[in-house]
Amino acid sequence: MLQVSLGSTRYLFLPVLHGRLEFAQAVHLKLEELKPQAVAVEYPPTLAQPLLRAVRRLPCLSVITYTESDGTEVYLIVEPIEPLIEALRWAEERKVPVFFVDLDLEGYPEKAEAFPDPYTISRLGYERYVEEALRIDFPEDPEDRSREMAQAYALRRLKDRFSTVAFVGGLAHAKRVAAYLQEPHLPTPFSRTRREGVGLFHLPLASAREVLSEPAFFQKAYEEARQKGTLPLDRILLQEELLDQASQAYKREFQEEIGPKERRILRQFVRHYAWLSGRLTPDFYQLLVAARGVGGDDFAWHVWEIGTRYAYEPEIPDLVPLELKLEDLLKPHRKMRFFRRLKPLHRKRLIPLKKRPTERRYGEWKEAWKGGHICSFPPEDLVIENFGQEVMRRALRVVSEELKKVEPFTVSLKDGPDLRETIRRWHEGRLYVVDAPVATGKAGSVVVIFEEDLPDPQGRERYPWKLTWHGEHEQESDMAFYATPPGEVVIGPGISRCIYGGFMLTYPPMRVYDIWSDPYFDFARTKAERLLLAGIDYSLERYVVYVARRPPTALAKSLAARQGKRLIYLPLGSFSPLLLRKIRTFHVLEGHHVRDYAHEFIQPEPRRR
Repeated sequence: MLQVSLGSTRYLFLPVLHGRLEFAQAVHLKLEELKPQAVAVEYPPTLAQPLLRAVRRLPCLSVITYTESDGTEVYLIVEPIEPLIEALRWAEERKVPVFFVDLDLEGYPEKAEAFPDPYTISRLGYERYVEEALRIDFPEDPEDRSREMAQAYALRRLKDRFSTVAFVGGLAHAKRVAAYLQEPHLPTPFSRTRREGVGLFHLPLASAREVLSEPAFFQKAYEEARQKGTLPLDRILLQEELLDQASQAYKREFQEEIGPKERRILRQFVRHYAWLSGRLTPDFYQLLVAARGVGGDDFAWHVWEIGTRYAYEPEIPDLVPLELKLEDLLKPHRKMRFFRRLKPLHRKRLIPLKKRPTERRYGEWKEAWKGGHICSFPPEDLVIENFGQEVMRRALRVVSEELKKVEPFTVSLKDGPDLRETIRRWHEGRLYVVDAPVATGKAGSVVVIFEEDLPDPQGRERYPWKLTWHGEHEQESDMAFYATPPGEVVIGPGISRCIYGGFMLTYPPMRVYDIWSDPYFDFARTKAERLLLAGIDYSLERYVVYVARRPPTALAKSLAARQGKRLIYLPLGSFSPLLLRKIRTFHVLEGHHVRDYAHEFIQPEPRRR
């Protein structure tokens, strides 16, 4: 570690890169180890008071702002994982004197020096990383020279006042500051000692999702580990934990899993993506791109939503909130658009560009859900009814195919020549024709089973909600289904998203008793079989269509035969997975009045090219 001794004072240099998790926790651990008598930071004294007040507010986020002489607005984000803020925070908590030693310059340009990936600290250690990084020589411009000499001058003024002084500053400047500090004579720096118009504001959640140096998920993990004394954290393990939580949220919402195979592909992709950009670990944007590649926009949205949700948002902040965007900070950014299954989100870098109504407090809508009086969302009713009609037409085509016969031509061409059979038997010298009668009758019920939902060893069910709905008019069918419970996933005030495990449609409407409490079907062994038995019993037509992964049971076939009806089985895999995903998701509204604004939260999936 870089050290300089002057008289009875030993200066301990802690060089850092700004806004990186690895350096924030390294500063905390090193200060805990060294326990210096004073701490100096690379901030100008003109910002001392607002900085100290913002540090005392942590983990609540703050923004310090002021206007330069040319009208440029300057914003400084005070967040937990900024190494300089961590140094101030450590000193404040332990009542150690702090000193602000930088110059207050205007128009200082942003610089992007090429340092090794900070994740190397997790493997080599902080001291080894700094030792290797200090071997790099960076060009010095006049602004840097003025700042470095001023920092050295301010540090020399602490000589003989404290036995140990820890200086936390930029890694690109540390070596030159140490060199200036050892010069016997340093010129007195000329800089303003006061700055007018410095403001301190609260950074709200909507802005925190975009402008934080590290994702809010990392900030929360750092804050918790700091309080418990379990630092350091590993970035890769944090990313895995983030993906775990996003996978669980995705499964709760859509009852679909991101399995080990998809996770393995995701890890391989982000590893190569990071290497192409000269990093050892992916940044948050690269993680989102990989998540979208393996799980679609919905899974990537959950990664973004959990990754950028800041956990320490006060109900009523003690400061005035200030909305910020990356454009305000003049930071480079990348665009990403999420086309969610139910609501397209246009995002600039990592936030929605076109916002939909959001909760004032996370979980507010779910807490307000009562579920006393519920109804369906009419556009989704049309989707289900159209799907049912299409399934019926496809089933009748299957019956017609079974009735089709190919026979030699005798006196009639019937439904036309069969060229394939004629060519296959060309050696016979005969013409073959097709007899394709149209199936008579209609289908009276449609039963669709996505999952049979057998209880696990603990007796838990994935689809515990069982209900029978009646059609609201003659164009709708009666419906019975089992699904995830309403109120589990709430996407708007009085709007809950649910997933079908299976459903039954029967025509005409207003005839079906509650099949889940009807003792007539108690001999059914599963919920899926109960739906099929009810579909057979309530069908007024000869045919009953059954769509599932496995054919109907012998019990269902026996009941259909006794009632003079026929089951037509269509494999679930014969339908488009995208169509099944669209059909399987539906929404429950808490009262008919919710239909007036439900379209603001529920939107059809955009068409893809």
